[in-house]
Amino acid sequence: MPLSRTWSVALLGVDGVPVEIEADVSHGKPKVQLLGLPDTALNESKDRVRAAVRNSGLEWPDQVMLALSPADLPKGGSGYDLGLACAVLAGAGSVPQTKLVGTVMIGELALDGRVRPVRGVLPRLLAARRAGLKCAVVPEESLAEAALVAGIQTLGAYRLADVLSWLKDEESGLVTPRPPVPAVMAPGLDLADVVGQPEARWALEVSAAGAHNLLLVGPPGTGKTMLAERITGLLPPLTPNEALEVTAIHSIAGTLSPKVPLMTAPTLIAPHHSASMASLIGGGVGMARPGAISLAHRGVLFLDEACEFGGSQLEALRTAVEEGEIRIARRDGVARYPARFQLVLATNPCPCAPIRDVDCKCSPHERRRYFSRLSGPLLDRIDIRTRMRPIHAMDNADLGPPESSATVRERVTKARVRAAERWAEHGWQTNAEVPGPALRRHFRLPAKAMRLLDRGLETGFVSARGADRCLRIAWTLADLAEKDRPDGDDVGAALEFRDRRAA
Repeated sequence: MPLSRTWSVALLGVDGVPVEIEADVSHGKPKVQLLGLPDTALNESKDRVRAAVRNSGLEWPDQVMLALSPADLPKGGSGYDLGLACAVLAGAGSVPQTKLVGTVMIGELALDGRVRPVRGVLPRLLAARRAGLKCAVVPEESLAEAALVAGIQTLGAYRLADVLSWLKDEESGLVTPRPPVPAVMAPGLDLADVVGQPEARWALEVSAAGAHNLLLVGPPGTGKTMLAERITGLLPPLTPNEALEVTAIHSIAGTLSPKVPLMTAPTLIAPHHSASMASLIGGGVGMARPGAISLAHRGVLFLDEACEFGGSQLEALRTAVEEGEIRIARRDGVARYPARFQLVLATNPCPCAPIRDVDCKCSPHERRRYFSRLSGPLLDRIDIRTRMRPIHAMDNADLGPPESSATVRERVTKARVRAAERWAEHGWQTNAEVPGPALRRHFRLPAKAMRLLDRGLETGFVSARGADRCLRIAWTLADLAEKDRPDGDDVGAALEFRDRRAA
């Protein structure tokens, strides 16, 4: 009997690798052999596929050898089931091989022949398109997600029998994608709900405008969590490329909603302080899966009660904050996940956390020990630090009505547009992404504007890294003020944002 071939895709982090599925069918003692470093779930597919084929009304051949290439690439999961079944039946002559050439098959098979959805359809099809494959058959429930990939024909299958009818050029139940329905975004939390805190509100606006990391310190009940939860309402929508990046990560993690296949708004991810290292940065057996920092890609990672997190978890954030991605080595290889998030921390100043500092019962040693969980190297990567004060009146009539998120978002969007236009030729989108050497050499400020920063370096008020971050904040302040370049006042304001007394 002839050798048959079709295609599927393996996932290494967010990177897909096309996998060629070969089936060699012969007569003899019944036997199924699967080659290509399969994991347990994939090895069990031999039994799932055989039952699905028989329950679809077709005969299973006697001897089957299945090979998945590249042979030295570890492969896992149940997403190969559909491709394995079609390759076997094509090798047995039950269906023609014509349409299998250039087609990628993705889906898990139930024992009765139903095609079940799997994780990571979007990144798999992106890899298939790069490899030149022109057609894809995916589970019907994943069709909306698959349709996000332009340049490749996508078909949705509910049962294996529908796919086999399509391969025979018979009338089948395969469906094509429907026109996308615009998602109706639920109204978010409004900044107008926060009472008082003008300094913290301004810090939040600057943070959102430049994608700067933010630390909120203050007693309980002052609005730290309320402010942090409203920062995504100030951010502009994701660009098309960013939306695909974020959607691909959530598809791999299995958190993508079938009703909203494309994520167009920045997300707020807020893990509990008891979260494990694996849930925070990613992990798992075999090939690591994305963690909270990758789910927050192009959005906000909010760590409430930051000083309650374990030291190792907090220190693990340092590399991701600097590099914008995380690399996790596991048994089956190194997984790479994007992790360009905006870090927002909120914490009480001490363990007892009274409303007023004068009521604190902690010793100086206890206060230092509590706050030292945020290490110096981590704090050096926090651009903006602000101290929140107790609320003394629920009606701040003297300050006027609080601004809404829509009003602040308009200013933030204008500032982000100015920054994106300025850095476009260099490939940066926000001020927080600009490397320090570029700011010091190619966008150097006049000596008068740099005088305060030089003084801060001389006195040890800021480190070299902190000075670079002050320059980024200064550019953000200039963008909000609609100025072409920062001046000395902007640099001075940036230094105030990094005042150690706020921490």
